Amino acid sequence: MVTHVSAGAPGDERGALLSFLEAERGGIRRALIGLTPEQATSRPSASELSLAGLLKHVAETEQGWIARAKGEPPAVERDESTWHECFTLVGDETVESQLAHWEKVAAETEAFIRSASSLDETFALPEAPWFPRERVSMRWVALHLIRETARHAGHADIIRESLDGATAFELVARAQEG
Repeated sequence: MVTHVSAGAPGDERGALLSFLEAERGGIRRALIGLTPEQATSRPSASELSLAGLLKHVAETEQGWIARAKGEPPAVERDESTWHECFTLVGDETVESQLAHWEKVAAETEAFIRSASSLDETFALPEAPWFPRERVSMRWVALHLIRETARHAGHADIIRESLDGATAFELVARAQEG
């Protein structure tokens, strides 16, 4: 759960993008350290967000964007009637199952970004009122995933501190001890 990001090799743009994405994923994983299932699903602020819900959302979002870049439909299609379910564990979903799922999604993302012939390679955004009718690059999708994950990692920090007062620095120390 890195807090300092290294590109791996100078000039390795793909490595830098993937490292920054992994660092932001670590922020969300770190926020879940040592929580009970009840704490992970609780909503301690005025928001409807929980840590478990954020985890599910970022995994689902990442999978969906990489699927779109591959020209495939996302594993889960959402519309207004099911949007709330991407922020809530349903059925037999658990934090552990979502973490395992996200680990697979992350590996697929890395393999896909590394296999693209160029970060300038493009794909069309799906037809939807919230997407402009344009093509975006592999670089764009990597940057978008960093932005999306970072935004929710910040939410995760606030939710975690609201639950038990633990800050990101304390959680990094706990992760390194355990």
